[in-house]
Amino acid sequence: MHLYSTHSHTLTTTFLHAVMQGLADDGGLWMPAALPRLLPSFFEELPRMSMADMAVQVMQAYIGDEIPTKDLEPLVRAAFNFDAPLVRVSDNIYSLELFHGPTLAFKDFGARFMARAMSYARNVQGVQADSRGDLCVLVATSGDTGSAVAHGFWNVPGIRVVILYPQGKVSDVQEKQLTTMGGNITALEVQGTFDDCQALVKTAFQDASLAEKVALTSANSINIARLLPQSLYYFRAVAQLPAEACQNVVFCTPSGNFGNLTGGLFAQRLGLSVKKFLAATNRNDTFVQYLASGTYNAKPSVETPSNAMDVGNPSNFARIEALYGGSLEAMRKDIAATKISDEETLATVARVEKEHGYLMCPHTAVGYLATERFLQTPEMAGATGVVLATAHPAKFGTVIEPALGKPVSLPERLQDYVRKEKHATLLPNNYELLKAFLLKTQS
Repeated sequence: MHLYSTHSHTLTTTFLHAVMQGLADDGGLWMPAALPRLLPSFFEELPRMSMADMAVQVMQAYIGDEIPTKDLEPLVRAAFNFDAPLVRVSDNIYSLELFHGPTLAFKDFGARFMARAMSYARNVQGVQADSRGDLCVLVATSGDTGSAVAHGFWNVPGIRVVILYPQGKVSDVQEKQLTTMGGNITALEVQGTFDDCQALVKTAFQDASLAEKVALTSANSINIARLLPQSLYYFRAVAQLPAEACQNVVFCTPSGNFGNLTGGLFAQRLGLSVKKFLAATNRNDTFVQYLASGTYNAKPSVETPSNAMDVGNPSNFARIEALYGGSLEAMRKDIAATKISDEETLATVARVEKEHGYLMCPHTAVGYLATERFLQTPEMAGATGVVLATAHPAKFGTVIEPALGKPVSLPERLQDYVRKEKHATLLPNNYELLKAFLLKTQS
């Protein structure tokens, strides 16, 4: 698999090198130089495939012979040992539940594959660990990325994980999930926003003096190994849809850093039939404004009930722009975008639970309301909507319970985290202090 930097088409690399490096040397994101086209026979067999069988074929198509099938297949099957069921919520809207992995959030898909791919890459000649010691996975999280990465890399030999999360801006359950693992997992509670956390991580990757002493790599969706599995959802959804809906489907992605939308666009390039992608945001609507005006204006993030989407400068915008060669007109043909207010988000959680008996997290609610409205437009007549349900609603009990007027019970898996003691190091929003911490703790 050949990749190029979104900052320069002349800077190229391989999949295994990109997995270990995270960001390109010039600060760009790694982007596939070409996306394969899946054979018609794949789509004919898709409804009869299991999640793992489908994932093996798609990931092999991406990676090619860089990881031989005999090595890739067990790696993929171990990563995707859970399903993503499609649940019908209303007449023409389905929920694709991406929260059946170990941390009950969609991030499990990318994190579990990336951990295994990185472990594999470390054992391949040419990308082994060096004199700088353990590989340090540095990640910023607005909620679920941290816990998924922590779980995926927990006790993996030769790898340590440092997670930056914004103080007071993740849910209590999310915080416990990423601060109670221990072992090779360290949590840094940053006095700032998610954008601040993300900026600190990007600065670290571009610091040549730090790179001389610390072997850094990324676990955010800026890492290509985190991103590629995010295309799998869309194939799995189509596999479960009624046949008559498969050629007229609208996918709605609740969007923050835009990894899920990028994954969907990749799936479309691989041959999946999609009528339209709908990017649903909260008040952090940088991409919505871009599609409307043609001008990209990154702005500070604001806090909302759908906290994992509180991103004012989404990293994966660079990949989307590269995919379309910078053509706004071409982008608009495939993608629509809308924003949902905080009040509408919480009201939708309560209304859908009352009308349909289906409980959803705030992020999914953003997507559901956006889909309802979009399917009512004349050009979407007869279309079927699939909303990506990104996390288990119980992870956001304190947010949605006031709207519901009743408590939300925690699954036993989450109760186990809540009972544990938080361990996090407070970090001001200051890069030099982060650098000093990384140098001090490098083994």
